[in-house]
Amino acid sequence: MNKHVIVYTTNDCIECTLVKQVLTQEGIPFEVRDVSLKSDYQKEVEKFGFLGVPVTVVGERAVKGFTNELKELIDFVKIRE
Repeated sequence: MNKHVIVYTTNDCIECTLVKQVLTQEGIPFEVRDVSLKSDYQKEVEKFGFLGVPVTVVGERAVKGFTNELKELIDFVKIRE
């Protein structure tokens, strides 16, 4: 299972900042993809069925926003480490 974590974001997104802070606090490395800088990143977000950010992706699992689903995704990543 690919454990590479990607966070689709924009600079002015408060929820995006919260997602990145939580991942950092949990010690989970992640790649940031700013959809406002590269249109291909927005297309990737849309392939997961979302239009906005933040979207956090691990393998084929994607979670939108700063929700309980994000906590479950973090737990999933930590178990797989």
